[in-house]
Amino acid sequence: MPRDRAAPLGTRTELAAGACGFSRPHPDMDRQHAEKPHSHTTAERASSGLSQNPRISFHISEPTRDLSYRKAPQGSASGDRPVHSATILLSNSQSSQAALVPQEHKMFLEEAYNAAICFKMLRELNSSDTLRLKHIVSKIRDMAHRAPNLVLETIYDYFIDNLEVGAARAIQLLHVLETVIGAMDSLEETWKEAFMKLALENMTKSTELEEAYQDAAGNVLVAICRHSWQPVAQQLETEVLTGVFPHRSLLYVMGVLTSNQQLLSQGEKACWEEKLTQIAVKSVPFLNTDVWSKELLWALTTPDRTQQEQPPEKAFLFVYYGLILQAEDNGNTVRTHLRTLLETSHQWPKQREGMALTTGLAAARHLDHVWAVLEQFGHSAPIKWSLHTFSPKTSDDLRWKWASSTILLAYGQMAVKAKAHILPWVDNILSRMIFYFRYSSWDETLKQSFLAAILMLVGAISRNEGAHSYEFSQLPELLECLMVLMEKEPQDTLCTLTRQRTLCIISSLCKLRPPLDLEKKSRLLTICLRSVLALPLPDVLEKHTCLFLEPPNVQTLYNKTSEALDHMLQSLLTQDPTTDELRLLLSHLYVWLVSEKAHERQRAVRSCAALLRFLNDNLYLHPNNDFRWMGQLMGMLGILCQDPDVATQRSSLEGLGHLYCLLLRQRAEASKAKTLAPEQLSQASEDEAPLWSSGDQKATPPASQEVVFQKDQIFQLGSSQVIKEIMKHLSLEELTDLVWTTVNSLGSTGPCHGQAAADMLLTIIQEHGAKLETASDASTSVNGQSQARGREGRLRALVPEAAMNTLHELQFAREFKEAVQEAYPQLLLALLTQILYILELNLPEGPRVGQEAQGAATPSPQSTSLEALKSLVSTTGHWQDFAHLELRGSWDLFTTIHTYPQGVGLLARAMVHNRCRQIEAVTRQLLPALQSQEVRARKVAMLILNEFLYSPALLGVLPEQAALTVLARSLRDCSPEVRVLGLQGLGNILFHPEKGSLLCRQLPPFLDGFFRSSEPVVVRLMGTVSDTLHRLGVHSVGAQSLSIAINSRSFFEDERDGIRAAAMALFGDLVAAMAGREPRSLKTQVQQSMVPLLLHLKDRCPAVVTQAKFAYYRCAELLGWRLRHTLFSSLAWERGLSARHFLWACLMSSSQEEFSIHFAQALSCLHSCQHHIKTWAALFIGYTLCYHPRAASQTLNDSDTKLLLRTFEDLRKGPEPGMPEFAARQLSFLQEVVADRSGLPPSPLTCHLPNSSPGPTACSAPPRLHRARLHNIFPFERKI
Repeated sequence: MPRDRAAPLGTRTELAAGACGFSRPHPDMDRQHAEKPHSHTTAERASSGLSQNPRISFHISEPTRDLSYRKAPQGSASGDRPVHSATILLSNSQSSQAALVPQEHKMFLEEAYNAAICFKMLRELNSSDTLRLKHIVSKIRDMAHRAPNLVLETIYDYFIDNLEVGAARAIQLLHVLETVIGAMDSLEETWKEAFMKLALENMTKSTELEEAYQDAAGNVLVAICRHSWQPVAQQLETEVLTGVFPHRSLLYVMGVLTSNQQLLSQGEKACWEEKLTQIAVKSVPFLNTDVWSKELLWALTTPDRTQQEQPPEKAFLFVYYGLILQAEDNGNTVRTHLRTLLETSHQWPKQREGMALTTGLAAARHLDHVWAVLEQFGHSAPIKWSLHTFSPKTSDDLRWKWASSTILLAYGQMAVKAKAHILPWVDNILSRMIFYFRYSSWDETLKQSFLAAILMLVGAISRNEGAHSYEFSQLPELLECLMVLMEKEPQDTLCTLTRQRTLCIISSLCKLRPPLDLEKKSRLLTICLRSVLALPLPDVLEKHTCLFLEPPNVQTLYNKTSEALDHMLQSLLTQDPTTDELRLLLSHLYVWLVSEKAHERQRAVRSCAALLRFLNDNLYLHPNNDFRWMGQLMGMLGILCQDPDVATQRSSLEGLGHLYCLLLRQRAEASKAKTLAPEQLSQASEDEAPLWSSGDQKATPPASQEVVFQKDQIFQLGSSQVIKEIMKHLSLEELTDLVWTTVNSLGSTGPCHGQAAADMLLTIIQEHGAKLETASDASTSVNGQSQARGREGRLRALVPEAAMNTLHELQFAREFKEAVQEAYPQLLLALLTQILYILELNLPEGPRVGQEAQGAATPSPQSTSLEALKSLVSTTGHWQDFAHLELRGSWDLFTTIHTYPQGVGLLARAMVHNRCRQIEAVTRQLLPALQSQEVRARKVAMLILNEFLYSPALLGVLPEQAALTVLARSLRDCSPEVRVLGLQGLGNILFHPEKGSLLCRQLPPFLDGFFRSSEPVVVRLMGTVSDTLHRLGVHSVGAQSLSIAINSRSFFEDERDGIRAAAMALFGDLVAAMAGREPRSLKTQVQQSMVPLLLHLKDRCPAVVTQAKFAYYRCAELLGWRLRHTLFSSLAWERGLSARHFLWACLMSSSQEEFSIHFAQALSCLHSCQHHIKTWAALFIGYTLCYHPRAASQTLNDSDTKLLLRTFEDLRKGPEPGMPEFAARQLSFLQEVVADRSGLPPSPLTCHLPNSSPGPTACSAPPRLHRARLHNIFPFERKI
């Protein structure tokens, strides 16, 4: 390519840079272009390449107006470039200026602008700044999406016009080209041909950065393959089959195409592999060419730059060599080449893997010859020497040290590539593998090679359909080797995949014949469980990886190893789906269930639950097998449900649920089997596979509908309920085993296990004591071991407490989320009843019985049940009901027997006010609860029903007449409390609509009483008005709501704490009662109350703060604010700067039209006698001044400004930490705002800033000054 072709590009980009506001190129570049004769370059500019940058139309310099259109020359000078349609070129002639129309002129400028940008970025690729280079490449790639042809042509021109550029610079250009081509959606044929030619020319070029340069050029070819791989493959085939050994860069590209799984689709991958096979067949004659074969061997044996990673060209060469040997018809030639290959060095792992792969590919067609070569090589002198040498002394010793590892891998590859032909060879291959494993020098290399080879062999067998008809005689010996390998693994470290791979191999071997005998299976279980479950905790294991260059993720590694262990247990059970096999597996796990180490118990119970889940979901045991060990296992899992470790509790509960389902199914099928005549049973076994077989189990089992229902419901219960359900189906023998399991655990030294055993034993005796022959013996044991357990009432409370703990955990488990939501009505009533039950026990607050000696105070049954109730309401989508009680501090009402009815009533009232969707479902549960034999259940139901009478949703389930009948029936209840509640319900306004007008007429006298001097009288009157609003229900107070709002708001700033709190409570109740039907005047009152309520969040009285929070939240709901959940969280729990800023931002963004009112209210609070409110009012004003300075300055008058100045001056002298600095900066800031408003000369702080734009809006964005000053003002607020 002539060098004089660089001139047009340089001239064009130089002029374009000037036209678009860029600096001119380097002076040396100018001189270089000026000395060269002018010529022209083709440069098509597609419409997709047009820039949308608006700056083009504003910066048009005079020289750019001298333009013309010409066709690019098509002579030989441009023959090497891709030719497109006519191109716009710059011209020094002014004769054709009139030919330019405005649109074409703009198009040219836009193209020139983009070309200049791209050219400038390409010139900057010689930067040594890595981050800068990444940024440039990213920018060019983005430009290619908008203007692909422009970018490709610019890169092509730049590359061709700078042929003498340095190798490092050229590598950067090739990298950019690769990135651009790879990022494009499509590539035109012209560009494919041009860049393919460019890549092939540079792939064989010799430079000081030879391999890096060639690989960069090869990557361009790979990028082209993403768009069309066939032309590239055809070109590669042509280059490879010339008879000369292929250049390494060609092998590099073929290696990338072979190994990159994302480059080609599945269909394209298959076509490429077929193409490789064809190339290999055509390459067979080269094996007999001495020069070609020597170069091949030299390329295969040359040491790599880094022995840990093999370059793609070498990895491909092993594949290519194997395919050629596979295609060779002459077996002697195959033997010769394999022997030559195996006699090279075996020192490096990638070299060993490559030789094994070549051997395996050759075995696909020449299995006998490959076996003979490996046998001969195994009996050679170097191999015999390596088997008995443990400390190599010379480099030649290292060459042969790991030759046995190569042989192991070669046997594995043989099995993979031979496919269906491998089965008759399996025992022979296994015998050789076992030999090398036992007699080679033991190290990590041999161990990993052995496992990799076995995995390949087992995988090949598993994929063969006829494997189950073979009986492999070497399997027992292989299992012995695997057990030895597991035993030799260090018990205090986990750094490799050895355990995981070994367990996977064992899982696969379990499916083959012959099956394991009982003794060997028991030993295998013992070794594998100890190797995995006895590992230290992950943080201890991580300490052993501190010296690794790339330490493994120990937690992930253990999780995968544990999954492999579970899969092994499941495989054993799959092959023998009987209760005897299950008992064998569980008996080995039982040893670890009773371990004194918490992490070992956790791991064991997780594996146990996983095994029971697998059996419950996939297998059905034979009904003739009994579950005699059921009581022992159930007892252990039940005790572990009280384990201090949360994960152990969850796994134990899950295991109990699966055990229950398994027991029910076994009982149902055993009962069915007994009802069938022997002839029917025999006929059924002949006609179809038995339900307990290990075949296809997708069909629904013939269990009763009761069993299916129980399976769905059992996982929603607590551990004590599950235990009770299981005990109903246990035989006397199984119950006896359960009793003795719990008795033996009473003396356990484990945390809480003794107490858990006592709880379970008490339940057993209460439920089934009459039928237990050992009840008296058990009682004797209990007397001796549980004297310190506490009194009987405490033991009775511990059982429901366990259920509450379990339920509390289930509410936060994702797998139970849907079930908890569906059971919300039942759970709500159960929890409310449970709290009342515990309150009636009158238990003393304090540590749990049995924990005093340890000095650990644990939550009481009352707090546990209350937390379960709170989490149920908050985690099932009823957070608004939760907020109603949380903001008012009403949860404390559930902690005493006297305030409990009020707490239940407020919870039900919250559901009514928030129009809870569960009201109808809860009402359906109330009806059976009202007929319960337990007084507490009827009491709870009546408390909720009385509040639900105010909800229109109630009538959809319980019509008015039916509600009257229910309430009338309650008047005959034996409990006085239920009768009183029934009378209150009968007086509801639902049954007496005339009460509405009567109550409304009583409101004016009550409002007049607000102005009495007695604080208790005023507080009670405000409470009476709140109660009246509640009793009116759906009957609105109408216009009187405005009077109530005005009267209550007038007491927000009262000096008496009780009246302020009562006024805010009344206002909040009014807003809640009028939600959805509020008059417009009430909404105005609400908007004008937001700032006082917000500022009173810092009131000195806690009761006022509580009522202000509730009223503020209810007002936000009525005004329809967004992010109400975040608002609730900020009001309930947040105390920092972010919460205050969020509340202020919500207010200002949701009521901009009330800006002046809010600002004036904040100013008025500067007169407050409460220092905290005055301070927070100043902070409110500070926020407003900084974020809305113009609107604030328009609102301020002179007196307000003076007040603010005095306030900040006083705060500057205050003792609070950080406040003097804050006030001082606010003073300065306020002076600037005033100066901006009055048009006075700015202070020295603002004289250097540009003028502001005219016409500010009410809440316009602050000028740059105020945004910059925010960071200087508000950090001091954090100290206040």
